[in-house]
Amino acid sequence: MDITIKEIDEGVIVSVTGRIDTTNYNKFENVMNELLITKIRQIFIDCSRLSYISSSGLRVFLTAMKKLTKSGGQFKIVAMQPPIKEIFDISGFSSIFSIYSDLETAKKK
Repeated sequence: MDITIKEIDEGVIVSVTGRIDTTNYNKFENVMNELLITKIRQIFIDCSRLSYISSSGLRVFLTAMKKLTKSGGQFKIVAMQPPIKEIFDISGFSSIFSIYSDLETAKKK
């Protein structure tokens, strides 16, 4: 898994490439926790290159979203590939998260 972070006017874009699973979710969790400490108001998770997410990865998404929204911020998921969208749908997470087809749409909402 590769994680890149890009600061933009609206917040940060966290791009994840590869898999988030039980062997590496803690790396993703550490990145998210570091971002949450900085008091960023918006986090956009770019899933365009995410190939798989396990329940451990879903838990990190959920925890980060809860922490950010509790402090008045926004957690948005963008560019989700069909297999990842299916995992979110099956788990019921699609109704919990703000999911957008692309970054530009997410920025406008």
